[in-house]
Amino acid sequence: MAFRITVLGGGCSGFQYSFALDGDLSSEDQVFDVKGVKVVTDEASLALLEGVEIDFVEELIGASFQIKNPNASSSCGCGNSFSI
Repeated sequence: MAFRITVLGGGCSGFQYSFALDGDLSSEDQVFDVKGVKVVTDEASLALLEGVEIDFVEELIGASFQIKNPNASSSCGCGNSFSI
């Protein structure tokens, strides 16, 4: 089982992040070990994720992934979409 991060077209800023647990990996997937967690992404998403920092944050209003993307020129208020 791996944690899949994908960048898709859409969202209010042009691109949006997608997260999933995935047990069906492709030979074309890029696989990384991040602090003991297997993280995978596809080749197209890889360039848009270069240098990204992802953190899981738990707050009073809920828990979510926070993404710091140095490639993004802007992002929406919720942090789930961005533009380059």
